[in-house]
Amino acid sequence: MKTIAINHHHAIGPDEPCFIIAEIGINHNGSIKTALHLVEEAAKAGCNAVKFQKRTPEICTPKDQWDIMRDTPWGRMSYINYRYKVEFGEKEYALIDEFSKEKGITWFASCWDEPSVDFMEKFNTPLYKAASASLTDIDLLKKKKATGKPLILSTGMSTMNEIFHAIEEIGTDNIMIAHSTSAYPCPMEQLNLKMIPELQKLFPQVPIGYSGHETGLATTVAAVVLGAKFVERHFTIDRAMWGSDQAASVEPMGMTKLVRDTRDVEVALGDGVKKVYDSEIGQRQKLRRVKDAKVNT
Repeated sequence: MKTIAINHHHAIGPDEPCFIIAEIGINHNGSIKTALHLVEEAAKAGCNAVKFQKRTPEICTPKDQWDIMRDTPWGRMSYINYRYKVEFGEKEYALIDEFSKEKGITWFASCWDEPSVDFMEKFNTPLYKAASASLTDIDLLKKKKATGKPLILSTGMSTMNEIFHAIEEIGTDNIMIAHSTSAYPCPMEQLNLKMIPELQKLFPQVPIGYSGHETGLATTVAAVVLGAKFVERHFTIDRAMWGSDQAASVEPMGMTKLVRDTRDVEVALGDGVKKVYDSEIGQRQKLRRVKDAKVNT
């Protein structure tokens, strides 16, 4: 497995700590104040990065859905107007860029269309993600790959043939793959975490990670135990807030616990070499009736 450098502070690979991503997405509901608050809370929790989503609404929204009326925090409006309401522009992302640097946390985005990649290049974000919905959009994947930045491929709602096809089209260089199930929130029996080591067998040169949409934290920590080199969870101030992703998100206290438990597990996994630790010597001398001639420590 190759190690992929993200920036001067972080890399993703076999000898690196798990790269923990707080997926803000559109959980800010169009409020830059909320977005900056989430960036601050993610940094406090010890996350390595925050991720947003960037769309060009008229490209990403099917035309037959534009005029469908929807209840929103701003009142009842057409779906296309709602999509514009939750999109940030250059002014907001400039604030996010400045604030993230101030807080010492990396930020990047999932771009859902090619003009959005051009938009993000203005900020020189250090990596990109392709959402599960974009796995079969080969032109978009190639557009992101052409930036020279590392690219995470998320694999929810996808068949193995679709995953293989994407990799055949763009190669494995500078690529990471995230196992995922695109249900919000995802039932435990559909998480299928054993796909993490399976993907590692299929793509031995590629760092494999996990993008989770479940409730609770234990299964995300289990993903790390199974070999995930990066993990991503949706992040919110309050799971009761309006929005389709809120219920499958983690609140600040939960994210702090997730980071802490992940780091504890990484230490606890050790190196796989059996040894007698200094902390065991006293117990060994006191309790073992038949002793070996020597102890290898």
